[in-house]
Amino acid sequence: MADPSTRIFRASLRGRLYRDIELPSSGSLEDLAAAIVSAFGFDFDHAFGFYSNLKGDYYRSEERYELFADLGEEAGEGARSVRRTRLGTAFPEVGKKMLFLFDYGDEWLFTVGLIGLGRRETKAAYSRVVKQAGEAPPQYSALGGAPPQRRVRRREWARSGIRG
Repeated sequence: MADPSTRIFRASLRGRLYRDIELPSSGSLEDLAAAIVSAFGFDFDHAFGFYSNLKGDYYRSEERYELFADLGEEAGEGARSVRRTRLGTAFPEVGKKMLFLFDYGDEWLFTVGLIGLGRRETKAAYSRVVKQAGEAPPQYSALGGAPPQRRVRRREWARSGIRG
């Protein structure tokens, strides 16, 4: 029998700019990443990771989940799978927070916290945004993509064959 529970997350981009997103508890961290990116109107076209260090050097986080670990590419030492890690494993209790890094080139940093538990509704579609505050910024600037300081890093990523 499928798990009838859900998890409700708050993904904050900057202070009062956030989305509350509900997903089935059986979902993966990859599902959560896709839901966050979609809720902010971004394209889900870059690598990403979840890190336990909310500030400072997130690469030194004790708990790390990276898409690179699933792609067979070089992931940080100790990085775990985002595709195989269930939400209930990474976020076992309300109050747990992690840093979600989307696009290693532009470094979109979201604070993601488990704010509640729920039950699946029979006819509801998941994932779903249950609350939002603030207008999401554009993923890319209106003047031709990433800000100038990020364009060089993008070219470096392109040459390496890894999508940022």
